Amino acid sequence: MTKRMIIMLVLVGIVFGGIFGFQAFKGRMMKKYMSSQGAPPQTVSTMVAAYQDWQPQLEAVGSLRAVNGVNISSQVAGTVTAIPFQEGDDVKQGAVLLQLYADDDIAKLNALKVTADLAKTTYERDKKQLEVKAVSQQTLDTDAANLKQAIASVAEQQALVDKKTIRAPFSGHLGIRAVDLGQYLNAGTAIVSLQALDLLYLDFSIPQKHLGELKVGQKVTAKTDTFPGETFVGKIAVINPEVDTTTLNVKVRATLENHHHKLLPGMYAAVDIATGSPQHYITLPQTAIFYNPYGDIAYMVDSQGTDEKGIPKLIAKQVIVTTGAKRGDQIAVIKGIKEGDTVVTAGQIKLRNGVPLIVNNAIEPSFESNPQPQDQ
Repeated sequence: MTKRMIIMLVLVGIVFGGIFGFQAFKGRMMKKYMSSQGAPPQTVSTMVAAYQDWQPQLEAVGSLRAVNGVNISSQVAGTVTAIPFQEGDDVKQGAVLLQLYADDDIAKLNALKVTADLAKTTYERDKKQLEVKAVSQQTLDTDAANLKQAIASVAEQQALVDKKTIRAPFSGHLGIRAVDLGQYLNAGTAIVSLQALDLLYLDFSIPQKHLGELKVGQKVTAKTDTFPGETFVGKIAVINPEVDTTTLNVKVRATLENHHHKLLPGMYAAVDIATGSPQHYITLPQTAIFYNPYGDIAYMVDSQGTDEKGIPKLIAKQVIVTTGAKRGDQIAVIKGIKEGDTVVTAGQIKLRNGVPLIVNNAIEPSFESNPQPQDQ
């Protein structure tokens, strides 16, 4: 075989290879085109994009405590002789909660009072005697000292007797009693919990970078899973004057009105703090957004005229979007969607550009800014 023939065979191979390659490429493109054009319609849910005003806010988790709350205990030991309160009562400041045996102490108090009366009488008599020089000044001074000592002894014993009667230090709500009639109590033994529930503290922490957004008197809203869907409004009372060097958070205390006594000390609550002025955002359900490394996408509903029956022909149109803050089931869309655009919110899994659509909004995805779990 000559060199010329070899060259010709190579050229012929190149020509036929190009023809067959072009036909294969054309076939793939036609197949892709036909598959797109002949794709079956996909059923989707949609919504019309609209603006919402979002109030910027800080979020935190805090704990509740009573403005006044203690476990009542006795300062002295003794035997319980009376328990005048009922568990769960609301009591006023000064109400008697418990009485310890005090007969011996009262008897001693009465004896000391007699001694004090005698000392007073002696002092008054010698004071008159001094005027006529019947006694010396030293005698009167001794009488005065004896009188003061007697009065002090009475006061000391009276304080001991008073400690045998335990009273409510402030008005509040009583809990479960921890002692029984006839029981001997050591000093410091817990008797019952007393909590003032009309006003509660809500303590929480905020990162230091948000410190400039807080001020005393600022409104806060608290929510707890104990009462789903219900909010409790309060205001910031104190901002701690130091930042925790470990967490770089600053402690904040708010006060909440609690006249119905729904909230209890020890509960935790989600805290929202309104900051700045409301922002105007287009919002969509989070299910409307596909998150991808090369950019987040959404599908809009595009109309391409009508069919022979006058029914609009709807197709999917893919758009790249820029998203912002999230709130519950909602997400803010900064770019890519305009007000009035119809956006696919569910059923996008098999969608691509140009796929025919059937809209069925009988079941729509959740679109709540503050969704709550529901028991079924």
